[in-house]
Amino acid sequence: MIARVAVDIPLPHLDRLFDYSITESQTADVRPGVRVRVRFAGRLRDGYVVEVTDRTEITTKLAALSKVVSPTPVLSPAQVELIRAVADHYAGTFADVVRLAVPPRHAGTENADQVSWPLPVTDEMPPGGLIGYPDGDTFLTGLSNGQPLRSYWQVSPRFVADAAGVDDWSRGFIQATVATLRSGRGVIIVVPDHRDLVKVRDGLGAVIGLGAIAELHSDLGTAARYRNYLAIIRGQAKVVIGTRPAVYAPVSDLGLICLWDDGDDLHAEPHAPYPHARDVVALRAGSEQSALLLAGHGRTAEIQAWCERGWLHPIELTAAQIRHGCAAVRAAADSDLALQRDPQGSRTRLPRLVFETIRAGLAAGPVLIQVPRAGYLPVLACQQCRSPVRCPVCQGPVQLHRDGNRRRLDCAWCGRIITDWRCPVCGSRELRAPVIGSQRTAEELGRAFPGIVVRESSGDRVIDEIGQQPALVVATPGAEPPASHGYAAAVLLDASRLLERPDLRAAEEALRRWLNAVALVRPGTDGGTVCVVGPAQVSPIQALVRLDAARHAERELADRAEARYPPAVRFITVTGPSGALNELVELLGPDCGADLLGPVELNQPPAIGQEETLWRLSLRAPLASGAELTAKVKAALAVRSARKMAGALRVRVDPAQL
Repeated sequence: MIARVAVDIPLPHLDRLFDYSITESQTADVRPGVRVRVRFAGRLRDGYVVEVTDRTEITTKLAALSKVVSPTPVLSPAQVELIRAVADHYAGTFADVVRLAVPPRHAGTENADQVSWPLPVTDEMPPGGLIGYPDGDTFLTGLSNGQPLRSYWQVSPRFVADAAGVDDWSRGFIQATVATLRSGRGVIIVVPDHRDLVKVRDGLGAVIGLGAIAELHSDLGTAARYRNYLAIIRGQAKVVIGTRPAVYAPVSDLGLICLWDDGDDLHAEPHAPYPHARDVVALRAGSEQSALLLAGHGRTAEIQAWCERGWLHPIELTAAQIRHGCAAVRAAADSDLALQRDPQGSRTRLPRLVFETIRAGLAAGPVLIQVPRAGYLPVLACQQCRSPVRCPVCQGPVQLHRDGNRRRLDCAWCGRIITDWRCPVCGSRELRAPVIGSQRTAEELGRAFPGIVVRESSGDRVIDEIGQQPALVVATPGAEPPASHGYAAAVLLDASRLLERPDLRAAEEALRRWLNAVALVRPGTDGGTVCVVGPAQVSPIQALVRLDAARHAERELADRAEARYPPAVRFITVTGPSGALNELVELLGPDCGADLLGPVELNQPPAIGQEETLWRLSLRAPLASGAELTAKVKAALAVRSARKMAGALRVRVDPAQL
């Protein structure tokens, strides 16, 4: 018998299966999915048996498997198909993706006695959630019947959390899970971070039982994570909740995949080949014929493209229903009358409407203040000539920190403390702060509202929850702590800073963050109000005032299609030394079927040990020929790898940041 092994070698020209003979002593232990050790190029390498057969195309004598690491299969046939699809889609290798999918082995857990895994209880269907949306009942009925439905749930940004902290979107995921379990199939729920995971796990555990849920995320210890993974691949656990790696969980008879907030950058894998969880769940839903439920307060251009093609069916309320159930949103200095009342409203950071909103909110409960940046003064410039303050050694940005009564300047790149700064352009020593962080904002509001508790939630100091007592909570996007009874008001400061980021997704991301903050505020019928400080005439702020993420996504997609940017086209970026990029262009040839943009030199901090300047080449092709372009790029990388050409190249397909 012959074992076809996926060897753990991330070289593109070796991205295929290799045949090894199975000795008599190994026959009982070798089967698809087990871990093995093989000798490759004179070295012992890890690998996974993908197939056991009695045929091979190799005419010479085959090398035997060196060792069967464990007879326990940890890779299912459906996983192999998914990993291969993800690797091909992102111009990566099987070895790169399988590292993301299979957790490290824990021998003690693997050899321990198996414990019984409780069966989920599906008697109760919670109220609210999807049931209150048009087509929501139809979707849940289809899941109960085992239909492979695909929908995007446009969750209204309203505060409806109950005493247990279960809000609208998590309740909808619980309903979809119960409906799928009633059909006898499994469920995977993917969320961006641990806070969302705890919310869904506790709410779902109260319905089906906590013991029936398997968790997969990096905060688990090695033993606990591997124990849950083994329970999943053995068919014991039917419900999986986790962060990004959970999209590869080997759930047998998968019936539904749920993914919350696909626009969150935590869904983008930072390791090669940089897959996005949204695209992985789409590939998996298609290959395994499972249902798919994507949900979010905002809407990305990728989701809008799938909806316009009919691949996803939107589940959403009407505009009037959304505005009626959510907090009232108003932009500062949004009319001539507002400017007459506050002539400086369009130029000051804290206009009159901000103080009015905060005072009214504090009379009823806590008030949320969202600011884009953490720290004290994260960006500095010269007071005289407005030149950015840069580090004299590495030219990185300099920021001001406050530690008690002491203030210090240090570089954000190299960490060097700067004690004697002088502007190299005009010689001035005076500084100004074009961007103010959360720490300085909390300090200013504390002076403006004496006697009111001011709390900061940002960076490593994230608050879990706020009570119902009046308080000012200054938080950065994503670090906003939920209030037990909802915030009485919210103020979104420095909106222009989010919109001015040099990124393709700046407007889309800004609206998503604002809507997530609106979802923490009480409805307008209970006095909940939101004030946004920024240019009131721009499209994202207008969409926020109308609470209309769908129309904004429609316009955003149309603009990208006109400018030929993803998701309207296939876009591939290749980063590396200039010489290596030129070699890649030669290997692709003049008829690669793509527009070549660049190479352009990158202005970014050098990596450790990096000597050459990095450049970036972008390739753009129509969606119809996107898969062909990706295959050509991967083939060119394989040629470079086989020829051992100098210079490492980093390839990203449809990058999350552009």
